[in-house]
Order: sequence, then C-alpha cells, then structure tokens
Amino acid sequence: MLINVLIVDDSEMARNFHSYILKSEGFETISAVDGADALEKLYQLDKVDMVVTDINMPVMDGYTLVERIREDDQFEDLPIVIVSTEDEAKDKQRGFDAGANVYIVKPTEPEELIENIRLLLG
Repeated sequence: MLINVLIVDDSEMARNFHSYILKSEGFETISAVDGADALEKLYQLDKVDMVVTDINMPVMDGYTLVERIREDDQFEDLPIVIVSTEDEAKDKQRGFDAGANVYIVKPTEPEELIENIRLLLG
C-alpha cells in the first residue's frame, strides 16, 4: 500500500531532503511551498496519509496550517509532524496545541523522522 506524505517547507533544500529520506523508505511524497499551498493540495488530492511541515514559512505558517487542518473533521485523524528549527519549549507546546502529533527539531535525523512516521501510521 502506498503511503502519501505531504511535505511542506519554503526551503527547496529541506523539501528535497525530507522527500529523499521518505522515498528511500518506500513512501510517496508531494511537496508544498507553504501552508496555503499545502491546504490547496490537501483538498485537491485523493489521498494524503500524513503531513510533515515546517513552521516558519511565508503566506501561511506551519502553526496556522496545522490549526486549519484540524478544523476540518475529515482530517481530524491525519497524522501531522512538525519539523522546525524552533526548539524552545513554548514553540513545541504551540505546535502540540495547534494539533501536531510529533514535533522534531531540525537538523532532521533521518532515523528519527522515519521512526516517528512509522509509529504514527501504526
């Protein structure tokens, strides 16, 4: 079964890095450049199984994206992983309050990302 992961980051390098990690583990990836782009793709695509998002992005940041996703009942169980350079407790708490399942601090360790994704997917 193919697992589709939506990767949201305004940095092309970060998107490509996360995509590479996930594809090497057999996941399919879709990229979005910010929260607004991600929401558009979430509604356009048939199947997104998980979202991996940055926080600091133009147009719509990651916190707002997570909140908007959680506002829609059809996405209430969609696993969301925040991957950010913001490493203070208040940032992590804000991410969890918005509705994220996991908060990972960059630089991303591939094993940590994959392990968390596998745990969330059960």
